[in-house]
Amino acid sequence: MSLEFVSLDTIQLIAEKYGYLAVFLGIALENAGVPLPGETVTIVGGFLAGSGELAYRYVLGCAIIGAVFGDSCGYLLGKYGGWPLMLKLGRIFRIQEEKLITVKNQFRKNAVKAVFFGRFVTLLRIFAGPLAGIAQMPYWKFLLCNASGATVWALTMVSLSFFVGQLVPLEILVGWVAQFGITALVLVVAWIGISIWLESREAKNIP
Repeated sequence: MSLEFVSLDTIQLIAEKYGYLAVFLGIALENAGVPLPGETVTIVGGFLAGSGELAYRYVLGCAIIGAVFGDSCGYLLGKYGGWPLMLKLGRIFRIQEEKLITVKNQFRKNAVKAVFFGRFVTLLRIFAGPLAGIAQMPYWKFLLCNASGATVWALTMVSLSFFVGQLVPLEILVGWVAQFGITALVLVVAWIGISIWLESREAKNIP
């Protein structure tokens, strides 16, 4: 999920002008919870590396470091202020606190998977860090999952755009990645919904 009014041409111009800094800040801010097109900036960075304008290893390094740093900032924001904010938003949207607690507990049970694989899922990439902080996931465990997930994600995105970007137009490549992220989001939401429904059904059956 990114700011829709930021076109791919604009992102490419920014990446060409600011290079590695654009990759680092783009993914760092997105992972900190700001809805910026960090993933797209990273893909463009890999594409520019494939065309010789940037160095592959530096794009990869900036993507990994930016992702780890941004998610850590999001984690701290969630840990020290995320839950009160979530309760306020719940009241605004008339979501019962019990349901928010259920979602929080569900995330806590699957925090390791959510932080590691969340980078490949639209929206979850933005909120995984803050949610891990809200769920009070131990920071050492979060950092381990965060760094591991960031490395796998960056290797996948930068390598994909570095190699495939020379064979497929950049617009199509970005579209493929976006479609994958949205599909993954739908599957995650369905899985969470089914899990909560099954738990509530079991609770009702307990005498």
